[in-house]
Amino acid sequence: MSVATFADLLLRRADDDRVAVRFEDDSITYRQFVAGCVQRAAWLADLLDPGADPNIGLLLENVPEHLWWIGAAAIAGATSVGVNPTRRGAELTRDIRHTRCQLVVTTTTDAGLLDPSIPTLLVDGPDYPVGFGRYATATPPAVLPAANHPLLLLFTSGSTSAPKAVVCSTARLAGAGLRCEAMWQFTAETVAYCPMPLFHGNALMACWAPTLAAGGTLVLRRKFSASGFLDDVRRYGCDFFTYVGRSIAYVLAQPPTDHDRDNRLRLGFGTEASLRDRRLFQDRFGCELLENYGSSESVIVLTRTPQTPEAALGVAERTEHSDVIVADPLTGAECPAARFDEHGALTNGHEAIGELVNRAGLGTFEGYYDNPEATADRLRGGWYWSGDLAYRDVDGFFYFAGRSTDWLRVDSENFAAAPVEQILSRFPGTVMVAVYPVPDTRTGDQVMAAIEMAAGVPFDPQAFGSFVADQPDLGTKWAPRYVRLVADMPLTANNKLNKQPLRAAAWTCADPVWWREGREPRYRLLTDDDRAALAAEAAAASGRAP
Repeated sequence: MSVATFADLLLRRADDDRVAVRFEDDSITYRQFVAGCVQRAAWLADLLDPGADPNIGLLLENVPEHLWWIGAAAIAGATSVGVNPTRRGAELTRDIRHTRCQLVVTTTTDAGLLDPSIPTLLVDGPDYPVGFGRYATATPPAVLPAANHPLLLLFTSGSTSAPKAVVCSTARLAGAGLRCEAMWQFTAETVAYCPMPLFHGNALMACWAPTLAAGGTLVLRRKFSASGFLDDVRRYGCDFFTYVGRSIAYVLAQPPTDHDRDNRLRLGFGTEASLRDRRLFQDRFGCELLENYGSSESVIVLTRTPQTPEAALGVAERTEHSDVIVADPLTGAECPAARFDEHGALTNGHEAIGELVNRAGLGTFEGYYDNPEATADRLRGGWYWSGDLAYRDVDGFFYFAGRSTDWLRVDSENFAAAPVEQILSRFPGTVMVAVYPVPDTRTGDQVMAAIEMAAGVPFDPQAFGSFVADQPDLGTKWAPRYVRLVADMPLTANNKLNKQPLRAAAWTCADPVWWREGREPRYRLLTDDDRAALAAEAAAASGRAP
């Protein structure tokens, strides 16, 4: 059968008795899985008000029911809304109200997070088997949803503003699955591990969709667990997995074992793992990590080629939907190519770093749900502005430089946080590093770094100062003025770094903060007297009373 929609991908597996999903001790065949989707699709047709948007919220962990209801939405012409379970109170209610969910599919426990006025369908409730059982003989509808029907609403992380709901059509999800299936050579023998949350595009577009397209097996994990990662991939014989954000750093922080290489992993695909962590992961587990730049909007996609430098993200295709450059956010002019010294240090970051822009516009992106202002903000002057910083070398390879909020200006020099983070992450014993600007007591910014050390590894300020002094590619303004030691780095629900609370607290936090007073990288513990002196200095510089 021809494949135009995600429903097509599902229904062509209706008579397949291979294993579609493994979850804990359960195995579900494709025949069973598709039948479950069809039953739930018929149930949805009776549950939803045809006069309103057919949107259902999914407040579920990575369990088979989560996939079943997405499949049901694909067949019934509904839209599934991935609800972030770390949101609470008014914010959670805002997400559900904004996306006009007619009901939320959830569990008895998670229903307690919801406003009582929000209708729920409890998958572990006593009435669920009864309701589900009424549709045991259901068949697929004669007419399936159109290719442009919105299948998913995927919330952005919301670390800097209220989350926006990205629209993903049923055709776009199917197309992502088919492209990734071919690109990564998935087959019916592929066993893909899915520890990333199913309310995020990475798990759906880069893990489930290509596995379904190939007829392979998807292994679900309720929640990501660094300590359970290796046991899971060995238990189920996984050969592929996806990751987001800093999850690789946490896996590497687990104690090495004698059987680290006793696994079938051949490829991991994701975003935001440092070059150092990618090298360490391949050395330790024998598995290549394929780093990519992309987002739920899918407007800008950078892919690696065999010629791509290790530290680069890759290249952008030049098509009718893709004309990617690095642009000056103020003028729109294309930034000059990056130059590097003999140590690989970027020497012209002040002019080479700009914002990633697609001059072809939105491409296949369907916009943000019920938020034309946010869509218009991305599409300025007919170009799509990503909000991410980057630079590009003379050969056309792009390098990530952080979010647009990651600009620092120290002593009149502008630079981005990501290159500094990559260098500081080399310090022995670090699990994760976040670099961000904090106010200088006189003018401009100072560099602050939050560091999470591995369990049982103390932070040695003298060794850190010597390390900073020895890095040949560390810019002269890049050495951190303040170093905050955190027990747990703040992350979004997608395991992406959330710098907002770090920036807000600056050096007034309760965590230990080491600092250097002069130009030399000699660090000492910041005291209450030091904080008072810094506040007085800032007040004097601004003309305020201390």
